[in-house]
This record gives sequence, structure tokens and C-alpha cells, in this order.
Amino acid sequence: MKILLINQPFWPDVVATAQHMADWGQSMAAQGHQVTVIASRSVYGQQGAVLPKREEYRGIKIYRVGANLFKKGRILTRLVDFGLFHLLALWRALTLPRQDVVVCLTTPPMIGVVGMLLKTFRRTRYIQYEMDLYPDVPVALGVFKPRSLVTRLFERIHRRLLRSADRVIVLGRCMHKVIAAKNIAENKLVLITPWADPDELQPLPRHQNPFRKEHGLDEKFVIMYSGNLGLGHDITTLCSAMEKLAASSDPLDQAVRFVFIGGGRRMQEIRRYLDGKHLANTLILDYQPRESLAETLSAADVHLITQAPGTTGLIVPSKFYGILAAGRPSIYIGPDDTEVALSIREDHLGTVLAIGQVHELLAAIRALQSNPAAQLDMQAHARSILTQRYSRAVNTQKLTTLAESLVPTKS
Repeated sequence: MKILLINQPFWPDVVATAQHMADWGQSMAAQGHQVTVIASRSVYGQQGAVLPKREEYRGIKIYRVGANLFKKGRILTRLVDFGLFHLLALWRALTLPRQDVVVCLTTPPMIGVVGMLLKTFRRTRYIQYEMDLYPDVPVALGVFKPRSLVTRLFERIHRRLLRSADRVIVLGRCMHKVIAAKNIAENKLVLITPWADPDELQPLPRHQNPFRKEHGLDEKFVIMYSGNLGLGHDITTLCSAMEKLAASSDPLDQAVRFVFIGGGRRMQEIRRYLDGKHLANTLILDYQPRESLAETLSAADVHLITQAPGTTGLIVPSKFYGILAAGRPSIYIGPDDTEVALSIREDHLGTVLAIGQVHELLAAIRALQSNPAAQLDMQAHARSILTQRYSRAVNTQKLTTLAESLVPTKS
């Protein structure tokens, strides 16, 4: 099978969609499929072309096009960058040999137009992989007005792509519900959650973790947020909790450290908040190399996951699955009907809180801090759930089987 993946970020980028497509691509290449990727020459969120135009990575042929001409910020300049990538990706796709299947993600939004055109003119089967929903996300975050011309245009294009696709991959039950409400046939929708690799992310004991030693966390109770912290996430509850713990004279509260690793608009806001408050209980770091992910995720005693109001079914935080691989409990703050919230409650993997429940957040932290035995029990339980349902091997094979099912078997 010849399969083409189209997404702006790809290896060696470290954002979640880049890592997931690299995982799936390697799995398919190892099974003898011909895997090609069209991606950007820019690292996601950065300006300029720094990556080579052509490269091969573990059996995957990579073609990179264009570059981000502008920094992230203004909507108009981002639309220019997105439009340029659309045109160059389409041109590159048309110059390649005919593919059996094309898979389009959602970075940039509406890149599925390339998949739809390849299906129309090259008879390529087309899978739309819905990582985030557009224009639903910018509407929910107040970036677009619900009835604006741009919103209505993008919504019309999005529905056309969903109807044109042979299959639509959704990340959770909440996303399935949102897309089905757009009058998309149920038999097109395939639920495959994000994943993590339990072999790659082996939990490290606290006293053997180099990351904890390097950052002076050996005797601390570490609460970590790892990954992108963008407009789709809440930080108000976290900031209030950080401030209250910093002001406490209780030795246990003084031992708590909040560690943020990653980037995004909300991460910048936390930096500005800390500059004004001068809190000593918080550490902020840039994205860490994927090779050190086991160390960083295992350095936490508990992980934080947040979602902004109104984002149910529009995004599904993939960090949850890495947390399971690291064998750590989660404290989720956000709407209670999301895929992650449902999974945490159903499988007893942590605590689900509403935005603004600061006192409840402090109580959850203190309960975990005072019960090390429960943390050890959680490690085995979380990894067992991951291995059964959300491992890299299980879910990449689901994706491969889905793609193969669209290609006629040659006799």
C-alpha cells in the first residue's frame, strides 16, 4: 500500500501530532508499506525554514515544503502561512506517484482540501484525521464570531471535507458526538484515541530520576504540566492554587513544586503571572527532547490536564496517555463530559474537577501527597490500562488496519 500523510509538523518536531504521525509511519513502513509524508520546513510555531526539503526517516520518505513567513500571533499572518502551505502541499502531492490512501490531519486547518482533490482527480482514498475541530475551536475560544462570514465559510468547507472523506478518525466519544451532529454518516466515523509507548516511557523511581536531581526536586512533591498550554486550556485554577500554596506555612505545602514543560499562549501568561507574583514554588521549562520523556514525565508525582470551557469534543489532550505510561495519577480541570474526564472517572485514574474549584484542587494534591502507597498502586494500574487500550502498538495497528481496509486486495 502507498500511503501519504499530510501535516505541517513531523519528525523531528516534538508536538503531539508530529510524534503520533512518526509512530504510525514507522509502524506501517515496518510492515512493508510505502509511507510518504508532506510536512513543513519550519518547526511548528517558529519562523523560517530550518529543516531539509527531502529526508528519509526509518523507512519514511519526507518531503518538506514552504516555511512560516511570520511568527505566531496575528490571525491574518497565520492565514497567509496556512494558505502557502496548502498550495505547496497540493503541488507536491500532485507531483508524487499516485497514492492508494492519503491521510490529512488538521494542521493547518482545512488541509483536507488536498485529500479531497486527490480523491477527485487521482482516485486516492481519503482519510480525514480530526485532531482539532475547525472552525469550532476558534469559535469556542472567542477568536471567531459564531455567525461571521469567515466562520460560516470554514464550517461549510469543513463539512464538505467530512462528507468527502472515506473515513473520519475521531479521538474520543465527545468528538464523535460533535461530528455526528454535523450530519456525518455514523459508518464513516472511527474512534481511535491518541496513545503512548509503554516500552519507551518506562517509569523511573523518584530517587533514580536525573531530571529531579538536576532541578533540585528530590525532596519535593512535584505537580507537572507537560505539553502545549494554549488557548484551549484553563490556567486560572492553577494560578490560584500556586499562590495559596506559596503563601502557606505548612511544611507539606512548602514542599510542593509546580513544574511546567512546553509552550503555548497560556504558558506565556503563566510566565507573566509569575513575574508579577515572584512565587518560588514554580519552575517553567521549554519543551524537552523526546528521548528524555521518560525522565520528565516520571519526575512528577501527579500530572495536570486542563481544558477550557466550551471545548468538549473539539480537542482531546494527548498528554493523558503519556501520563498513563509514566504510571502517574492525573488531576483534570475542565468540562466533565470530555473523553479524558470520562476515562479518569471510569478507570479510577485520578481526580476530575471543574474550573474554579481551587480548594478541591488543594485537597486532591494533599491527599496524594500524604499517601505514597496509593501512588505506587496507581503506577501499575495506569500502565495496565494503557497497555490494554491505549498503547502505541495497539492504536497504530488500528490505524493501519483502517487504511488497508480501503485498498482493494490484489489477487
